[in-house]
Amino acid sequence: MTTADRMRIAIVGVGGVGGYFGGKLAQAGHDVFFIARGEHLAAMQQHGLQIRSIAGDFTVPDVKATSDPAEVGPVDLVLVAVKGWQVREVAVTMKPLIGAETAVLPLLNGVDAPFELAEVLGREHVLGGLCRIIAYREAPGVIVHAGVHPTSIDFGELDNRQTPRLQRIKAVLESAGIQGNVPADIHVAMWQKFMLVCAWSGFGAATRAPIGVWRSLPETRPLVERCLREVVTVARARGIAMPDSTVADMMRFIDSMPYEGTASLQRDIMAGRPSELGSQNGALVRLAREVGVAVPVNEMLYAILQPQELAARGQLSF
Repeated sequence: MTTADRMRIAIVGVGGVGGYFGGKLAQAGHDVFFIARGEHLAAMQQHGLQIRSIAGDFTVPDVKATSDPAEVGPVDLVLVAVKGWQVREVAVTMKPLIGAETAVLPLLNGVDAPFELAEVLGREHVLGGLCRIIAYREAPGVIVHAGVHPTSIDFGELDNRQTPRLQRIKAVLESAGIQGNVPADIHVAMWQKFMLVCAWSGFGAATRAPIGVWRSLPETRPLVERCLREVVTVARARGIAMPDSTVADMMRFIDSMPYEGTASLQRDIMAGRPSELGSQNGALVRLAREVGVAVPVNEMLYAILQPQELAARGQLSF
């Protein structure tokens, strides 16, 4: 890789998503800096970053990792892969990473993050984005890539312009074996992913069963379809041009997923950890109320999961 091809990249949030994609980019020879903390940071500094993947295990032995973005300075690209409730807080800490040409690409499971980042860092820096992967942090310094191969990242300008930086980012991702897609409308793509997130997270956490169970049972499958239709209705009410085939396409995608697949929100709730409930089903409920759309399935999922969420955050005991 030539110096001109190499990109300086910061990974903010080194869980399954950030750890895997950052590891692949570092393995490909890019100058990758991992912003982490605690035991995870210490493990990476001492032993490197281990990736256990369905596509082949690998280790990044000499990890550039720190808890202080100021030690890194301006980069070309920031991949943001924190939890939804952390976005506004980390946006402030990210300021030392932002130079005149820095692009910020959020890979969260929701639709709010680009706008929250833009409020702090400036809209000109922020892209819309999403990724397709099933991955999680197994232990400090160890990431497991458990599903979806090949992995991919969709991204685009918030005004859907085609710009040179999009093509450079696409080339960088593909140099690391990551599919890079620039959809015609990034907002449609994000809301389509949001459909999947609301259904998979909500039904996975509510049933505490893998996707293969709740997509198949005659009692739950129709509710999953209703959940997806609710998201489409809200998106259209907010000016997002969702295609007519979206629900059928998403059901086919859900049916194609590994039987044992689980969502990160589901895993967090089942483990008693704080989750992204507020930025997934909760966000859909909030966005629906803003435009006067009824979303009873998502309201039900949010309501029945809220007690566990409050307990995980120490705001409720039972």
